[in-house]
Amino acid sequence: MGMQPEHPGAILKEMYMEPLGLTITETAQALGIARKNLSAIVNGRAGISTDMAVRLSEAFNTSAEVWVGLQKDYDLWQSEQTIDRHAIKHLYDNIPA
Repeated sequence: MGMQPEHPGAILKEMYMEPLGLTITETAQALGIARKNLSAIVNGRAGISTDMAVRLSEAFNTSAEVWVGLQKDYDLWQSEQTIDRHAIKHLYDNIPA
């Protein structure tokens, strides 16, 4: 199913925080969240919620849709790898013509 998308937290770290020389603590303070919450995102242990997407969009002059889209792509790829599609009954086969 294609290449695994990078976790949005890694993108945040590599494309936004590192080029600006921002630490997790500094970024968390600017976003108004706990350091542990941002650390979990940056380290791929937590996803980006819609609330966080709005915060990131404001802090980094992006759109919330970008962050939500990155998370969606990551989550969908993960699900595609773990769900056994063959174990799911095709209900549409029972729809009368």
